[in-house]
Amino acid sequence: MNRLARLAISDEGFIFDPETGNSYTTNSTGVFILNLLKSGADEDEIVKALVEEYGVDEEEARRDLYDFLEQLRVYRLID
Repeated sequence: MNRLARLAISDEGFIFDPETGNSYTTNSTGVFILNLLKSGADEDEIVKALVEEYGVDEEEARRDLYDFLEQLRVYRLID
């Protein structure tokens, strides 16, 4: 996931990839997940953080995380 290291991510959800020139937007939850990914958190740590931050159950957090990770793969932001 070292592609994430090059991304510039604003608090408002604007994401810029300086290598490709592409830009994307996400919501505050997406920013939260991206920042955790950039810091090296694994999937279990991110699920736990989502449960604590947003008050969702673990199953919902895991499902939402997997959906978001799939979108990052589609946009080739992660491997």
